[in-house]
Amino acid sequence: MISTSQLPAASLAPRKNRKNNPEKTRENILQEAIVEFVQQGLSGARVDAIAERIHTSKRMIYYYFGSKEQLYVEVLEKLYGDIRNTETRMNLTELEPQEAIRRLVEFTFDHHDQNVDFVRIVSIENIHNAEYVKRSDSIKAMNSNILEALGTTLQRGAELGVFRAGLEPLDVHLLINSFSFYRVSNRHTFSEIFQIELSDEAVKQRHRAMICESVLRYLQA
Repeated sequence: MISTSQLPAASLAPRKNRKNNPEKTRENILQEAIVEFVQQGLSGARVDAIAERIHTSKRMIYYYFGSKEQLYVEVLEKLYGDIRNTETRMNLTELEPQEAIRRLVEFTFDHHDQNVDFVRIVSIENIHNAEYVKRSDSIKAMNSNILEALGTTLQRGAELGVFRAGLEPLDVHLLINSFSFYRVSNRHTFSEIFQIELSDEAVKQRHRAMICESVLRYLQA
């Protein structure tokens, strides 16, 4: 008989239980779905291709998400959630109004510049006339939160005499996002037509400063 002292250490180690991790599985599927939808759009995306990337089955993806369309909706929710959750953590209402606006503009510019997938997915959703955004109550809710924080900041600025009164939070939100979004969504055509390298760091910093100054000048009393 072989004693335990003669057995390899590995054979004596307790065997680890393999437990499913549903949250990790869902996150893996979502990450690969982002890649597929960005590259192929909603119409061209294939659930089979997503399954192949993470070495799982199409049946498993349908188990977690029900359909390709629902998976796409949850991709939208994740990407919108990433930007809105970060905005919430900035605690804009606790900052001096001008500093709060500056931080929000700089964050928005940087986020769009560094998250091309977000810009691409939003562009794709606009092709579909926001059909899938309409299916998500959470997207509407999370976007209303930033408008509320922005509105509070603008009101505080007006009370302190640094911002003019009567500013619409939605208009300011549109002003900030439109420039930041367009720079990324149209980067290829804009760069070619005007022969400018938008990814050049000096150009990027110039544009970042420009949108900050433009917004603050628009808001000032």
